[in-house]
Amino acid sequence: MRILVVEDDLKIAEFIEKGLKSSGFAVDLATTGNQGLDMAFAAPYDTLVVDIMLPELDGISLIKKIRAEKNNIPVIILSARNRVDDRVKGLHAGADDYLTKPFAFSELLARIQALIRRVGNIIDPVNLSYMDLSLDILKRQVKRKNKLIELQPLEFSLLEYLLRNKERVVSRTMIMEHVWDYNFDPMTNVVEARICRLRDKIDKDYEPKLIHTVRGAGYVLKE
Repeated sequence: MRILVVEDDLKIAEFIEKGLKSSGFAVDLATTGNQGLDMAFAAPYDTLVVDIMLPELDGISLIKKIRAEKNNIPVIILSARNRVDDRVKGLHAGADDYLTKPFAFSELLARIQALIRRVGNIIDPVNLSYMDLSLDILKRQVKRKNKLIELQPLEFSLLEYLLRNKERVVSRTMIMEHVWDYNFDPMTNVVEARICRLRDKIDKDYEPKLIHTVRGAGYVLKE
C-alpha cells in the first residue's frame, strides 16, 4: 500500500514516514500544496495524509482540486485546528477523516487502515489470507500451513499487495506503484528479484504453488 503525506513540518512528516514504513507502507513526502497536488495526480495512492496549513496551496484547496477531478482517493486531514467548524469545513471539502495535532501514531495508522478497508470492501484490514497462507499486519507475521515464515519488509509488503488482489493479475508497474516509493528506479529488475525470493519462501516447500507469472501481464496469487 502506498501513502502520500503532504506536510511542511519536516519533523512531523519524517515521524509519520518512519511509522508508516515500519508498518509496511510505501511512503512519499510532499512539503508544499502544489507539490502534493502534482504527486497525487502522478501516481495511484491508497491514501493521502494532508496538513491544512501548507505553503503555496492550502490543504483544503488541494483536496477540492483533487475531488474536482473525480478522484476518490481516501484523504485524512492532519491539523492543529480543532474547532468543530474547522473539522466540518475539511469534511465538506472532501476529506474522509480529520485528525487533530498532536496525535498518537497508532490512531493515525488505525484510521488509515479503516479507510483502506472501507474503500476496498475489506472485512478485516489486519488479517489477510488465501488457502493455507495467512498474513497478520499488526504482528508482522506470515504463516503457511500454520508454519511461521520470515520475510523482509519489502517481501512482506509485496505479499500483502498480492493478497489484497488475490486471483487478480497485477502488473509489474502496479506493483512498483503500490509497494515501492517515489524514488524507486523503474529500470531495475527489483520486482522480479523480490517475486523470486518470495516464491522461495512461500511456495518452494509447499503445495499447491500460489504465486504465478502471467506472461506479458504480471503476477497473480491463485491456486
